[in-house]
Amino acid sequence: AVRGPAGPGLSAPCLCRRERVRAMFYHAYEHYLESAFPYDELRPLTCDGQDTWGSFSLTLIDALDTLLILGNVSEFQRVVNVLQDGVDFDIDVNASVFETNIRVVGGLLSAHLLSRKAGLEVEAGWPCAGPLLRMAEEAARKLLPAFETPTGMPYGTVNLLHGVNPGETPVTCTAGIGTFIVEFATLSHLTGDPVFEDVARKALKALWKNRSDIGLVGNHIDVVTAKWVAQDAGIGAGVDSYFEYLVKGAILLQDKELMSMFLEYNKAIKNYTKFDDWYLWVQMYKGTVSMPVFQSLEAYWPGLQSLIGDVDNAMRTFLNYYTVWKQFGGLPEFYNIPQGYTVDKREGYPLRPELIESAMYLYRATRDPTLLELGRDAVESIEKISKVDCGFATIKDLRDHRLDNRMESFFLAETIKYLYLLFDPDNFIHNDGSDFDVVVTPFGECVLSAGGYIFNTEAHPIDPAALHCCRKRKQEQWEVEDLMREFYSRKKTKKFTLKRAPDHGEGENAKNPEDASSEKAGEKRNSKKSSHSLLSCPSQSFNSKLAVLGQVFLDNT
Repeated sequence: AVRGPAGPGLSAPCLCRRERVRAMFYHAYEHYLESAFPYDELRPLTCDGQDTWGSFSLTLIDALDTLLILGNVSEFQRVVNVLQDGVDFDIDVNASVFETNIRVVGGLLSAHLLSRKAGLEVEAGWPCAGPLLRMAEEAARKLLPAFETPTGMPYGTVNLLHGVNPGETPVTCTAGIGTFIVEFATLSHLTGDPVFEDVARKALKALWKNRSDIGLVGNHIDVVTAKWVAQDAGIGAGVDSYFEYLVKGAILLQDKELMSMFLEYNKAIKNYTKFDDWYLWVQMYKGTVSMPVFQSLEAYWPGLQSLIGDVDNAMRTFLNYYTVWKQFGGLPEFYNIPQGYTVDKREGYPLRPELIESAMYLYRATRDPTLLELGRDAVESIEKISKVDCGFATIKDLRDHRLDNRMESFFLAETIKYLYLLFDPDNFIHNDGSDFDVVVTPFGECVLSAGGYIFNTEAHPIDPAALHCCRKRKQEQWEVEDLMREFYSRKKTKKFTLKRAPDHGEGENAKNPEDASSEKAGEKRNSKKSSHSLLSCPSQSFNSKLAVLGQVFLDNT
């Protein structure tokens, strides 16, 4: 792999640590290519590969946007071509709906939206069209049969060729139901097909509808009967990214309902699970403590708190979690808070990113040097304990540093990425809006790359501005203009051309921009550019009648 250049403008310690993180990435990435590709993941102790989540060359998809964040444009371009030629979703494989969404759909969407920045020649209509977008859509369509349940909550597993297996268990974890809105809404906005966002919203609302009287959700639910099977409520494993996606979905879509849902949950979480800036597990109906443990997956929470502006509470909780890291040189999967030690058979650390993720978010908010210290400690620990000749190995037990023969794809997608971004304040991901690109789409001009990226739960950045590039209700606006032209021609008034105002609608009446009606409308839009704009369409649909310039037109007029 050809390595990208180092960037200017960093302090010496940050630059040194950033370059160490870069070297860590290439040590893992190059050994994956040499020893494991095209398998999903690298087995670093035996220097070979294995399929884990569906035989998609998963590490390559997960690492793709990290390559660009590290500045390696040439390798990004090469991998895009490899994926287009080599990945096939028409395979007889049982795949996790959750993992396929966050890693494959999310990774492809992110790479699609970053393609132009990476110097790829994008096709006409981008970002509303493109090969990576089509791959993401194909993968997502393979997941849709899982949502065909009486409740709208999806099964956890789907066969990519045959759909849901007849004997599939109806029990799914809460996160496996509520972690789709970021990717699926992005797909709907880019492709114009509302089905993805619709199923994601229905699943979110089903969980909300089935919360307990004290405002909590459990860990696992039957997606057919809506009965809670595991009634432990908390912020960690099995639940975590449901809360994350309420916040990130609200920000991405500017959706007040999603944010209000999260804020209601947040009140219940504080009331029943929070103790001395730790978060415990409680019974969802009674609020009584069921497990006084901290799980490593919970370490995303301070970063999520920072996104809603609750920085003081976030820092206090982060510092609690950091004490555990310093105790072991990593975060054990489970940590018994009263005893101050690991939980039996949960002593491992598979190089998870969550505490580093929170450090990155909080450092952007506070510039507290303590957060850089965590980054430094993470680099030292991971290199000292888990680095082997063929990559980085999962730490099976933090007490004696025994290793396991696995390197999860999220190590390159998330852990390395968040470490790098923590030490690279000038990265394009941190853009404050002072720099941006303007692209022309079939639906008008569009501003991209202005910052404000939303990371999915696999750390794949989504440019929120892209969701406003592919408006599909233009057709309604064009129909109104045609109606007005017909009216004025009948009145034998002076001919004129309406300049189409920027659209602010989205959604259901999606038309392919290449179809005949769109081409006709596009020709009208380009004629007489200096003409006076007489109409700005509202976002709501036009139903039985509409009033334009004082004239009322009925359907039969």
